[in-house]
Amino acid sequence: MLKHRGFPGRLPGTDFQFTIRRANPKGVTPLTQRERFRDRKAADRRADSAFLEALWEHFGDQPFERGNLDAGRLSWLFGREVVPAEDPFDSASYDALLQIDVDAARQTFPDVFGGGV
Repeated sequence: MLKHRGFPGRLPGTDFQFTIRRANPKGVTPLTQRERFRDRKAADRRADSAFLEALWEHFGDQPFERGNLDAGRLSWLFGREVVPAEDPFDSASYDALLQIDVDAARQTFPDVFGGGV
């Protein structure tokens, strides 16, 4: 499992985790697309925004390996702002390649790209 050095481990001042320390001995947690409802807590939306911002600063629009990025946090963005960068895609692999869908991310999180109000 690739460890992304310099990537923030969590959202400062919270328990929202961005990375994991070690591989899961019971097997890799697969990425799934989680539904984001309008009534999500503001803290959850802040965590999504901060995580996407960290991904953007770390990887830009280039494909990146899932590595030690937290499956739970990725799943909130997966299928919309973060998409598979390979075909076939193995959602239960630490080696899976992902990529930011810049157009979708700009539309959903304009503040990350300097377009916020």
